[in-house]
Amino acid sequence: MSVFFYGCITLDGYLADKNHGLDWLHQTGSAEETGYEAFYQKMDVTIMGRRTFEEIAQMEDAASVYPTTENFVFTHAASLPQKGFVPVQGDVMEFVKGLGRGKNIWIVGGNTVLAPLLDADLVDHMIIQVAPVLLGKGILLFTQQEAVKRFHLDEVKQYGQFAELIYRKNA
Repeated sequence: MSVFFYGCITLDGYLADKNHGLDWLHQTGSAEETGYEAFYQKMDVTIMGRRTFEEIAQMEDAASVYPTTENFVFTHAASLPQKGFVPVQGDVMEFVKGLGRGKNIWIVGGNTVLAPLLDADLVDHMIIQVAPVLLGKGILLFTQQEAVKRFHLDEVKQYGQFAELIYRKNA
């Protein structure tokens, strides 16, 4: 099992604006300008929080966004309005551990899902795209507990206006 975080942040470290919006991202570029497709083809499972899911659910054909992965949403809701997404509750660390070996798991946005996994040292890879945008306020990517976590920088890529930093957990 390998756990990946793949996502885009602003220069000042925000995943979303203070209202959880992503207009800043959509106005900067598109997934076609990045290595997203190659990354997604390697994934077996996506895990996201409710707010990330709500952003995806607003898309015209949300069910087609992640067509080849099992898609789980941490939420208190018993069901979700979009096909292809399964609501789950409980401890994200236990859930991830229960997915079994041999799966590539993508943590899709959401510091409330990412933070406990970082705290438990379960994140193996981080692919972070940085957009040339400053928000000043918003939803931070990193909110884990205070502790030193070391990653190794494997590669730096440029996709249009995005810088992509590819890290792996130190052994």
